[in-house]
Amino acid sequence: MSIYFYIFITIVLFLALILLLSFIGPENKKSGFWNAIQTIRKWMDAAGYWFFNACAVGTILLVLVYAAMNFTGCSTSALQSEAEKAASSIADESGETVSEAEITAVEKTTEVETTKVETEKNDKSRASDEGSLASDESSMEETMDESFYITEITDDIWQRINGKSFKEDCTLPLEDLRYLHVLHVDAEGVEHEGEMICNVHIADTVLDILRQLYEAGYPIEKIRLVDEYDAVDEASMRDNNSSSFNFRFISHTTTVSKHGLGLAVDINTLYNPYIKYVNNERVLEPATAEPYLDREAEFPYKIERGDLCYRLFTENGFEWGGDWTNSKDYQHFELPTEEVKKLYP
Repeated sequence: MSIYFYIFITIVLFLALILLLSFIGPENKKSGFWNAIQTIRKWMDAAGYWFFNACAVGTILLVLVYAAMNFTGCSTSALQSEAEKAASSIADESGETVSEAEITAVEKTTEVETTKVETEKNDKSRASDEGSLASDESSMEETMDESFYITEITDDIWQRINGKSFKEDCTLPLEDLRYLHVLHVDAEGVEHEGEMICNVHIADTVLDILRQLYEAGYPIEKIRLVDEYDAVDEASMRDNNSSSFNFRFISHTTTVSKHGLGLAVDINTLYNPYIKYVNNERVLEPATAEPYLDREAEFPYKIERGDLCYRLFTENGFEWGGDWTNSKDYQHFELPTEEVKKLYP
């Protein structure tokens, strides 16, 4: 408590004592204490009531002063308290501001980290997709490699062609022949495996041409070894089979035909027949190809100038029998004679 409080209490008690003395008469004097009180009272009577009034007024003033001081103190305290609260609030707000700034910074950092993580995920996903795509492409290439390939004439293949397409009087070395394994699709879009034997000098080119025809969906009904027809060309052609090697001489000569050398390829033979007039008589091979002599008509498996099959063979140095003048062999693509002579003088 304040020192002013104790002074105020002392004065109040003193004045209360004076008031008490005002009501005590002489008849009540019984001791020295009361004599002392009576003496004080006499002094008061001598001074007159102004003393009492002064004391009363002084008391009131003291009370007012004390009240004012307390009020001021309270106000000051309140102001100080408010100031402290305001300062605390400011500090809190500052703290909140800092905290919000920190949170904002953390959020930004988190966003950056999240972005980095997402970017890394996207990169990994992209890399994974690219890897998957590369893997798919690699797998496709492997599949293509497994489906489109060339080998030498193995013992198994030899057993299949010996005495048929590779006849006893065959003058072509076996080492000059290659076996091709391919895929092809028919006019209905059904995929098939195919086999062909041709000369080593055109094997890579023919394999590539057949691969491109397959990839483009160009229809070839059958690609089988002519040996499945006992090396009989008519039977193979009637079945619309595509083939290459079948040893034989050109009629009435000792010259090996280009099919006999494996340097000619026939495609979709039934729908693209061979036709020639000898002594005004028509020779048609296969004999069942009559419906397909009209080259203006529309039918499946027809080879035309400018179509994909024509372009691929001619762009790779082959001649098309459909361009001949003395005869027409619409199924036939062969290496030019001058090129053949270079290989087999």
